[in-house]
Amino acid sequence: MADSTPLEALGRRAKAAARELAKASSAAKDEALEHAAAALEAGHAEILAANQEDVGRAESSGVGSTVVDRLRLTPSRIDAMAAGLRAVKALPDPVGEIVEGWVRPNGLRVRRVRVPLGVVGIVYENRPNVTSDAAGLCLKSGNAAFLRGSAGALESNRAIAAALRSGIEKAGLSADAVVLVEDVRRETVEEFVRLRGIIDCLVPRGGPSLVSLVVERATVPFVVDGDGNCHVYVDASADLALAERIVVNAKTQRPSVCNAAESLLVHRDVAAAFLPRAAAALVGVELVGDEATRAILPGVGPASEEDYATEFLALRLAVAVVDDLDGAIDHITRYSTGHSEAIITADLAAATRFTREVDAAAVLVNASTRFVDGGELGLGAEIGISTQKLHARGPMGLRELTSVKYVIEGDGQVRT
Repeated sequence: MADSTPLEALGRRAKAAARELAKASSAAKDEALEHAAAALEAGHAEILAANQEDVGRAESSGVGSTVVDRLRLTPSRIDAMAAGLRAVKALPDPVGEIVEGWVRPNGLRVRRVRVPLGVVGIVYENRPNVTSDAAGLCLKSGNAAFLRGSAGALESNRAIAAALRSGIEKAGLSADAVVLVEDVRRETVEEFVRLRGIIDCLVPRGGPSLVSLVVERATVPFVVDGDGNCHVYVDASADLALAERIVVNAKTQRPSVCNAAESLLVHRDVAAAFLPRAAAALVGVELVGDEATRAILPGVGPASEEDYATEFLALRLAVAVVDDLDGAIDHITRYSTGHSEAIITADLAAATRFTREVDAAAVLVNASTRFVDGGELGLGAEIGISTQKLHARGPMGLRELTSVKYVIEGDGQVRT
Protein backbone atom coordinates (compact mmCIF):
# COMPACT_ATOMS: atom_id res chain seq x y z
CA MET A 1 0.00 0.00 0.00
CA ALA A 2 1.25 3.48 -0.83
CA ASP A 3 2.22 5.81 1.98
CA SER A 4 -0.78 7.54 3.53
CA THR A 5 -1.25 11.26 3.00
CA PRO A 6 -1.67 13.27 6.21
CA LEU A 7 -5.43 13.39 5.63
CA GLU A 8 -5.60 9.65 5.07
CA ALA A 9 -3.53 9.12 8.22
CA LEU A 10 -6.03 11.18 10.22
CA GLY A 11 -8.85 9.16 8.71
CA ARG A 12 -7.23 5.88 9.65
CA ARG A 13 -6.95 7.09 13.23
CA ALA A 14 -10.68 7.80 13.17
CA LYS A 15 -11.30 4.38 11.63
CA ALA A 16 -9.41 2.66 14.44
CA ALA A 17 -11.35 4.66 17.03
CA ALA A 18 -14.63 3.72 15.33
CA ARG A 19 -13.87 0.03 15.82
CA GLU A 20 -13.31 0.69 19.51
CA LEU A 21 -16.44 2.80 19.87
CA ALA A 22 -18.60 0.15 18.21
CA LYS A 23 -17.78 -2.14 21.14
CA ALA A 24 -18.05 0.49 23.89
CA SER A 25 -20.79 0.15 26.48
CA SER A 26 -23.49 2.74 26.89
CA ALA A 27 -22.06 3.56 30.32
CA ALA A 28 -18.61 4.23 28.87
CA LYS A 29 -20.00 6.49 26.14
CA ASP A 30 -22.16 8.35 28.64
CA GLU A 31 -19.17 8.90 30.92
CA ALA A 32 -17.22 10.29 27.96
CA LEU A 33 -20.07 12.66 27.09
CA GLU A 34 -20.22 13.93 30.68
CA HIS A 35 -16.47 14.53 30.80
CA ALA A 36 -16.60 16.24 27.42
CA ALA A 37 -19.41 18.55 28.61
CA ALA A 38 -17.46 19.39 31.74
CA ALA A 39 -14.36 20.10 29.65
CA LEU A 40 -16.32 22.60 27.53
CA GLU A 41 -17.54 24.36 30.67
CA ALA A 42 -14.06 24.41 32.18
CA GLY A 43 -12.60 25.67 28.91
CA HIS A 44 -14.76 28.79 28.56
CA ALA A 45 -11.84 31.19 28.61
CA GLU A 46 -9.73 29.31 26.07
CA ILE A 47 -12.65 28.69 23.72
CA LEU A 48 -13.88 32.30 23.87
CA ALA A 49 -10.36 33.64 23.27
CA ALA A 50 -9.94 31.37 20.25
CA ASN A 51 -13.37 32.35 18.95
CA GLN A 52 -12.57 36.04 19.30
CA GLU A 53 -9.62 35.54 16.96
CA ASP A 54 -11.96 34.05 14.36
CA VAL A 55 -14.64 36.71 14.86
CA GLY A 56 -12.12 39.54 14.69
CA ARG A 57 -10.66 38.17 11.47
CA ALA A 58 -14.16 37.79 9.98
CA GLU A 59 -15.22 41.32 10.92
CA SER A 60 -12.01 42.86 9.58
CA SER A 61 -12.54 41.07 6.27
CA GLY A 62 -15.97 42.64 5.92
CA VAL A 63 -18.13 39.51 5.93
CA GLY A 64 -21.86 39.89 6.54
CA SER A 65 -23.60 39.89 9.89
CA THR A 66 -25.14 36.47 9.19
CA VAL A 67 -21.72 34.85 8.93
CA VAL A 68 -20.50 36.59 12.07
CA ASP A 69 -23.61 35.51 13.99
CA ARG A 70 -23.08 31.88 13.03
CA LEU A 71 -19.42 32.12 13.99
CA ARG A 72 -19.69 33.97 17.28
CA LEU A 73 -19.61 32.06 20.57
CA THR A 74 -20.75 33.43 23.92
CA PRO A 75 -20.68 31.90 27.39
CA SER A 76 -24.34 30.95 26.98
CA ARG A 77 -23.69 29.31 23.61
CA ILE A 78 -20.84 27.27 25.08
CA ASP A 79 -23.10 26.27 27.96
CA ALA A 80 -25.72 25.27 25.38
CA MET A 81 -23.15 23.06 23.67
CA ALA A 82 -22.39 21.36 26.98
CA ALA A 83 -26.12 20.99 27.68
CA GLY A 84 -26.51 19.44 24.24
CA LEU A 85 -23.93 16.79 25.10
CA ARG A 86 -25.76 16.01 28.33
CA ALA A 87 -29.07 15.85 26.46
CA VAL A 88 -27.54 13.28 24.11
CA LYS A 89 -26.18 11.38 27.11
CA ALA A 90 -29.71 11.14 28.53
CA LEU A 91 -31.10 9.58 25.35
CA PRO A 92 -31.37 5.82 24.82
CA ASP A 93 -28.38 4.27 23.11
CA PRO A 94 -29.55 3.11 19.68
CA VAL A 95 -26.70 0.65 19.18
CA GLY A 96 -27.93 -2.92 19.64
CA GLU A 97 -31.59 -1.94 19.45
CA ILE A 98 -33.67 -4.67 17.81
CA VAL A 99 -35.67 -2.92 15.10
CA GLU A 100 -37.77 -5.99 14.39
CA GLY A 101 -37.54 -9.76 14.57
CA TRP A 102 -39.34 -12.82 13.28
CA VAL A 103 -39.06 -16.60 13.00
CA ARG A 104 -39.11 -18.32 9.62
CA PRO A 105 -41.09 -21.54 9.02
CA ASN A 106 -37.80 -23.45 9.00
CA GLY A 107 -36.98 -22.21 12.50
CA LEU A 108 -34.45 -19.51 11.57
CA ARG A 109 -34.63 -16.60 14.00
CA VAL A 110 -34.09 -13.26 12.23
CA ARG A 111 -33.42 -9.89 13.84
CA ARG A 112 -32.61 -6.47 12.41
CA VAL A 113 -30.24 -4.78 14.87
CA ARG A 114 -28.96 -1.20 14.89
CA VAL A 115 -25.20 -0.83 14.41
CA PRO A 116 -22.95 2.25 14.01
CA LEU A 117 -22.16 3.62 10.57
CA GLY A 118 -18.43 3.75 11.40
CA VAL A 119 -16.62 6.98 10.49
CA VAL A 120 -18.95 9.93 9.94
CA GLY A 121 -17.30 12.75 8.02
CA ILE A 122 -18.70 16.25 8.46
CA VAL A 123 -17.70 19.22 6.28
CA TYR A 124 -19.06 22.47 7.67
CA GLU A 125 -18.74 26.24 7.49
CA ASN A 126 -18.38 28.83 10.25
CA ARG A 127 -20.52 27.00 12.82
CA PRO A 128 -18.18 26.01 15.67
CA ASN A 129 -21.09 24.55 17.68
CA VAL A 130 -21.29 21.84 14.99
CA THR A 131 -17.96 20.54 16.27
CA SER A 132 -19.53 19.70 19.62
CA ASP A 133 -22.95 18.64 18.35
CA ALA A 134 -21.53 16.27 15.74
CA ALA A 135 -18.99 14.80 18.13
CA GLY A 136 -21.61 14.11 20.80
CA LEU A 137 -24.07 12.44 18.46
CA CYS A 138 -21.37 10.36 16.79
CA LEU A 139 -19.95 9.26 20.14
CA LYS A 140 -23.29 8.14 21.57
CA SER A 141 -24.15 6.24 18.38
CA GLY A 142 -20.78 4.48 18.37
CA ASN A 143 -19.26 6.41 15.44
CA ALA A 144 -16.04 8.34 15.11
CA ALA A 145 -16.49 12.00 14.14
CA PHE A 146 -14.08 13.06 11.38
CA LEU A 147 -14.46 16.83 11.14
CA ARG A 148 -13.36 19.31 8.50
CA GLY A 149 -14.47 22.80 9.49
CA SER A 150 -13.83 26.06 7.69
CA ALA A 151 -10.77 28.28 7.74
CA GLY A 152 -12.88 31.04 9.29
CA ALA A 153 -13.65 28.98 12.40
CA LEU A 154 -10.36 27.12 12.71
CA GLU A 155 -9.21 28.52 16.06
CA SER A 156 -12.65 27.96 17.62
CA ASN A 157 -12.83 24.41 16.27
CA ARG A 158 -9.34 23.63 17.56
CA ALA A 159 -10.23 24.78 21.06
CA ILE A 160 -13.55 22.92 21.13
CA ALA A 161 -12.08 19.71 19.70
CA ALA A 162 -9.22 19.82 22.21
CA ALA A 163 -11.70 20.08 25.08
CA LEU A 164 -13.83 17.24 23.72
CA ARG A 165 -10.84 14.98 23.13
CA SER A 166 -9.54 15.55 26.64
CA GLY A 167 -12.92 14.66 28.13
CA ILE A 168 -13.31 11.54 26.01
CA GLU A 169 -9.80 10.37 26.89
CA LYS A 170 -10.50 10.96 30.58
CA ALA A 171 -13.31 8.43 30.31
CA GLY A 172 -10.92 5.81 28.94
CA LEU A 173 -11.98 5.93 25.30
CA SER A 174 -9.79 6.91 22.37
CA ALA A 175 -9.42 10.65 21.89
CA ASP A 176 -9.57 9.90 18.17
CA ALA A 177 -13.31 9.46 18.56
CA VAL A 178 -13.07 13.11 17.48
CA VAL A 179 -10.56 13.96 14.76
CA LEU A 180 -10.34 17.53 13.43
CA VAL A 181 -8.70 18.28 10.09
CA GLU A 182 -6.69 21.45 10.61
CA ASP A 183 -5.55 21.77 7.00
CA VAL A 184 -8.26 24.12 5.73
CA ARG A 185 -7.08 24.58 2.17
CA ARG A 186 -9.84 24.03 -0.38
CA GLU A 187 -7.90 21.13 -1.85
CA THR A 188 -8.36 19.15 1.34
CA VAL A 189 -12.15 19.30 0.98
CA GLU A 190 -11.94 17.59 -2.38
CA GLU A 191 -9.60 14.95 -0.96
CA PHE A 192 -11.78 14.55 2.14
CA VAL A 193 -14.94 13.75 0.18
CA ARG A 194 -13.09 11.08 -1.79
CA LEU A 195 -11.80 9.09 1.19
CA ARG A 196 -13.56 5.93 0.13
CA GLY A 197 -12.80 3.08 2.51
CA ILE A 198 -12.31 5.51 5.39
CA ILE A 199 -15.43 7.69 5.58
CA ASP A 200 -18.61 5.62 5.80
CA CYS A 201 -21.07 8.52 5.59
CA LEU A 202 -20.47 12.17 4.75
CA VAL A 203 -22.62 15.11 5.86
CA PRO A 204 -21.94 18.51 4.28
CA ARG A 205 -23.22 21.47 6.29
CA GLY A 206 -22.83 24.69 4.39
CA GLY A 207 -23.89 26.80 1.47
CA PRO A 208 -24.78 25.82 -2.08
CA SER A 209 -21.16 25.80 -3.28
CA LEU A 210 -20.12 23.28 -0.63
CA VAL A 211 -23.12 21.05 -1.26
CA SER A 212 -22.49 21.21 -5.02
CA LEU A 213 -18.87 20.22 -4.51
CA VAL A 214 -19.92 17.19 -2.50
CA VAL A 215 -22.62 16.16 -4.96
CA GLU A 216 -20.24 16.48 -7.91
CA ARG A 217 -16.98 15.16 -6.41
CA ALA A 218 -17.73 12.82 -3.51
CA THR A 219 -17.01 9.13 -3.91
CA VAL A 220 -18.28 8.27 -0.43
CA PRO A 221 -21.96 7.98 0.54
CA PHE A 222 -23.39 11.31 1.66
CA VAL A 223 -26.50 12.85 3.16
CA VAL A 224 -27.24 16.41 2.02
CA ASP A 225 -28.03 18.99 4.68
CA GLY A 226 -29.70 21.29 2.18
CA ASP A 227 -30.96 24.86 1.97
CA GLY A 228 -33.96 25.94 4.01
CA ASN A 229 -36.28 28.01 1.83
CA CYS A 230 -39.09 27.62 4.37
CA HIS A 231 -42.66 28.92 4.00
CA VAL A 232 -45.43 29.86 6.41
CA TYR A 233 -48.93 29.78 4.90
CA VAL A 234 -51.72 31.68 6.69
CA ASP A 235 -55.00 30.00 5.73
CA ALA A 236 -58.43 31.67 5.52
CA SER A 237 -59.50 30.09 8.82
CA ALA A 238 -56.38 31.05 10.76
CA ASP A 239 -56.48 32.77 14.12
CA LEU A 240 -54.68 35.95 13.03
CA ALA A 241 -53.19 36.72 16.43
CA LEU A 242 -51.72 33.21 16.56
CA ALA A 243 -50.53 33.56 12.95
CA GLU A 244 -48.82 36.86 13.73
CA ARG A 245 -46.96 35.36 16.67
CA ILE A 246 -45.80 32.35 14.64
CA VAL A 247 -44.71 34.37 11.62
CA VAL A 248 -42.68 36.79 13.74
CA ASN A 249 -40.99 33.92 15.57
CA ALA A 250 -40.30 31.92 12.42
CA LYS A 251 -38.67 34.91 10.72
CA THR A 252 -36.93 36.84 13.49
CA GLN A 253 -36.10 34.52 16.40
CA ARG A 254 -32.83 33.63 14.62
CA PRO A 255 -32.92 34.60 10.95
CA SER A 256 -29.47 33.22 10.08
CA VAL A 257 -30.41 29.54 10.40
CA CYS A 258 -31.90 27.07 7.94
CA ASN A 259 -35.27 26.63 9.70
CA ALA A 260 -36.08 30.36 9.67
CA ALA A 261 -39.02 31.32 7.44
CA GLU A 262 -38.10 32.94 4.13
CA SER A 263 -41.55 33.30 2.51
CA LEU A 264 -44.99 34.23 3.82
CA LEU A 265 -48.08 33.08 1.92
CA VAL A 266 -51.47 34.53 2.87
CA HIS A 267 -54.95 33.47 1.73
CA ARG A 268 -56.62 36.21 -0.25
CA ASP A 269 -59.66 36.27 2.10
CA VAL A 270 -57.57 37.37 5.09
CA ALA A 271 -54.75 39.24 3.35
CA ALA A 272 -56.19 42.72 3.90
CA ALA A 273 -56.65 42.04 7.61
CA PHE A 274 -53.45 40.12 8.24
CA LEU A 275 -50.72 41.73 6.18
CA PRO A 276 -50.78 45.18 7.85
CA ARG A 277 -50.56 43.69 11.33
CA ALA A 278 -47.83 41.27 10.23
CA ALA A 279 -45.83 44.09 8.64
CA ALA A 280 -46.11 46.15 11.82
CA ALA A 281 -44.99 43.22 13.97
CA LEU A 282 -42.03 42.25 11.76
CA VAL A 283 -39.86 45.07 13.07
CA GLY A 284 -36.64 45.45 11.12
CA VAL A 285 -37.65 42.95 8.44
CA GLU A 286 -37.48 44.03 4.79
CA LEU A 287 -40.57 42.80 2.96
CA VAL A 288 -40.82 42.19 -0.77
CA GLY A 289 -44.06 41.02 -2.35
CA ASP A 290 -46.25 40.35 -5.34
CA GLU A 291 -48.75 42.85 -6.78
CA ALA A 292 -51.55 41.81 -4.41
CA THR A 293 -49.27 42.25 -1.41
CA ARG A 294 -48.08 45.67 -2.60
CA ALA A 295 -51.67 46.82 -3.16
CA ILE A 296 -52.25 46.25 0.57
CA LEU A 297 -48.76 47.36 1.69
CA PRO A 298 -47.72 50.14 -0.74
CA GLY A 299 -44.31 50.57 0.87
CA VAL A 300 -43.23 47.00 0.09
CA GLY A 301 -40.79 46.44 -2.75
CA PRO A 302 -41.48 44.06 -5.65
CA ALA A 303 -40.55 40.39 -5.23
CA SER A 304 -38.73 38.66 -8.07
CA GLU A 305 -38.65 35.00 -8.98
CA GLU A 306 -35.22 34.90 -7.38
CA ASP A 307 -36.60 36.30 -4.12
CA TYR A 308 -39.15 33.50 -3.85
CA ALA A 309 -36.41 30.93 -4.54
CA THR A 310 -33.84 32.38 -2.13
CA GLU A 311 -32.80 31.30 1.35
CA PHE A 312 -32.08 34.81 2.67
CA LEU A 313 -30.69 33.89 6.10
CA ALA A 314 -31.32 37.55 6.95
CA LEU A 315 -34.10 39.93 7.95
CA ARG A 316 -35.79 39.79 4.55
CA LEU A 317 -39.09 38.05 3.76
CA ALA A 318 -40.80 37.36 0.44
CA VAL A 319 -44.61 37.67 0.62
CA ALA A 320 -47.32 36.43 -1.74
CA VAL A 321 -51.11 36.42 -1.65
CA VAL A 322 -52.63 33.12 -2.85
CA ASP A 323 -56.19 32.36 -3.85
CA ASP A 324 -56.57 29.22 -1.76
CA LEU A 325 -54.84 26.18 -0.29
CA ASP A 326 -54.15 24.82 -3.76
CA GLY A 327 -52.36 28.07 -4.60
CA ALA A 328 -50.25 27.80 -1.45
CA ILE A 329 -49.29 24.19 -2.15
CA ASP A 330 -48.46 25.03 -5.77
CA HIS A 331 -46.23 27.93 -4.67
CA ILE A 332 -44.44 25.77 -2.11
CA THR A 333 -43.99 22.96 -4.63
CA ARG A 334 -42.41 25.41 -7.06
CA TYR A 335 -39.99 27.13 -4.70
CA SER A 336 -39.45 24.90 -1.67
CA THR A 337 -36.12 23.24 -0.97
CA GLY A 338 -37.92 20.48 0.90
CA HIS A 339 -36.83 21.57 4.38
CA SER A 340 -39.70 22.83 6.59
CA GLU A 341 -43.14 24.14 5.64
CA ALA A 342 -45.88 25.43 7.96
CA ILE A 343 -49.62 26.09 7.75
CA ILE A 344 -51.59 28.24 10.18
CA THR A 345 -55.21 27.12 10.11
CA ALA A 346 -58.25 26.18 12.19
CA ASP A 347 -59.52 23.91 9.40
CA LEU A 348 -58.66 20.26 10.06
CA ALA A 349 -59.25 19.31 6.43
CA ALA A 350 -56.83 22.01 5.26
CA ALA A 351 -54.22 20.90 7.78
CA THR A 352 -54.60 17.28 6.71
CA ARG A 353 -54.23 18.14 3.03
CA PHE A 354 -51.20 20.32 3.72
CA THR A 355 -49.37 17.65 5.70
CA ARG A 356 -50.21 14.99 3.11
CA GLU A 357 -49.47 16.93 -0.08
CA VAL A 358 -46.52 19.17 0.81
CA ASP A 359 -43.29 17.33 0.03
CA ALA A 360 -40.79 18.37 2.70
CA ALA A 361 -38.68 16.84 5.42
CA ALA A 362 -40.93 18.49 8.01
CA VAL A 363 -44.42 19.97 7.85
CA LEU A 364 -45.91 21.93 10.75
CA VAL A 365 -49.44 22.86 11.71
CA ASN A 366 -49.89 25.99 13.86
CA ALA A 367 -46.26 26.06 14.97
CA SER A 368 -43.09 27.91 14.03
CA THR A 369 -40.62 26.42 11.56
CA ARG A 370 -37.94 27.11 14.18
CA PHE A 371 -38.98 23.89 15.92
CA VAL A 372 -37.49 21.76 13.15
CA ASP A 373 -34.35 21.15 15.14
CA GLY A 374 -32.97 18.02 16.77
CA GLY A 375 -32.94 19.47 20.26
CA GLU A 376 -36.44 20.90 20.01
CA LEU A 377 -37.83 17.60 18.73
CA GLY A 378 -36.30 15.54 21.51
CA LEU A 379 -33.37 14.12 19.54
CA GLY A 380 -30.74 15.87 21.65
CA ALA A 381 -28.53 17.71 19.20
CA GLU A 382 -28.52 17.01 15.47
CA ILE A 383 -25.81 16.37 12.93
CA GLY A 384 -27.82 18.12 10.24
CA ILE A 385 -31.25 18.31 8.64
CA SER A 386 -31.46 16.06 5.62
CA THR A 387 -33.53 17.32 2.71
CA GLN A 388 -33.03 14.12 0.75
CA LYS A 389 -34.93 10.87 1.14
CA LEU A 390 -32.18 8.23 1.48
CA HIS A 391 -31.11 7.08 4.01
CA ALA A 392 -32.35 9.77 6.40
CA ARG A 393 -34.74 12.71 6.14
CA GLY A 394 -35.25 15.63 8.50
CA PRO A 395 -33.23 16.27 11.66
CA MET A 396 -30.54 13.60 11.96
CA GLY A 397 -30.22 12.37 15.52
CA LEU A 398 -28.84 9.17 16.98
CA ARG A 399 -30.92 6.64 15.05
CA GLU A 400 -30.10 8.34 11.76
CA LEU A 401 -26.41 7.74 12.55
CA THR A 402 -26.91 3.98 12.58
CA SER A 403 -27.45 1.31 10.01
CA VAL A 404 -28.91 -2.15 10.55
CA LYS A 405 -27.40 -5.59 10.59
CA TYR A 406 -29.34 -8.80 10.05
CA VAL A 407 -28.60 -11.33 12.77
CA ILE A 408 -29.79 -14.80 11.75
CA GLU A 409 -29.70 -17.70 14.21
CA GLY A 410 -30.36 -21.30 13.43
CA ASP A 411 -29.71 -24.79 14.67
CA GLY A 412 -28.26 -26.45 11.60
CA GLN A 413 -30.63 -25.35 8.84
CA VAL A 414 -29.36 -25.67 5.27
CA ARG A 415 -30.99 -24.41 2.11
CA THR A 416 -32.42 -26.97 -0.28
